[in-house]
Amino acid sequence: MKEAKSHWEDVYDKKSYEDASWYQEKPETSLQFIKDLHLPECSKIIDVGGGDSNLVDYLIKKGYRDISVLDISEKAIKKAKKRLKGDAEKVNWIVADATEFEVIQVYHLWHDRAAFHFLTEEYQIENYLRTLENSVASGGYVILATFSKNGPEKCSGRKINQYSKEDLQELLQHKFELLRCENIDHKTPSGVIQNFTFCCFRKK
Repeated sequence: MKEAKSHWEDVYDKKSYEDASWYQEKPETSLQFIKDLHLPECSKIIDVGGGDSNLVDYLIKKGYRDISVLDISEKAIKKAKKRLKGDAEKVNWIVADATEFEVIQVYHLWHDRAAFHFLTEEYQIENYLRTLENSVASGGYVILATFSKNGPEKCSGRKINQYSKEDLQELLQHKFELLRCENIDHKTPSGVIQNFTFCCFRKK
């Protein structure tokens, strides 16, 4: 996956988070999904493909004490650390490819907004799903958001896979039960509307 890492290092080198199409000042949908789960503050949470997203800022403010952020780009992680200043020490930062991530603990919540849909090869998807299954505690949750069938076919110059509620449910049905799924419009900084499939699952 050297090519993918090189691509994302280049993206984060040239583009600030505020200029990225996935930018959210406040990730309202993710935060609402998480709030509705009523997770204890000691819950282990991982944001997969979190980059320099602002989600971690809000999770810290809400009192969560065991947060991990995983991203393939070291530059994205460095930007997030710089923004958080002293609070960066409260986070477990992981520079890794989500398809090659070696699980060393289990999580009560796996959150992924817009990383999974970049995996277009069958082996990548299989590896990701295997890691996901091994990473989430029994009774734990997965919040997975991808471009929908009405969303873009490309992002950041790369092809993506579009997913419907039924597609995601089929992929995860053996180990997870679907709790809710919504189609959410995201407005990019340039004013383009991108439609997401936003789902929450619980591990059986």
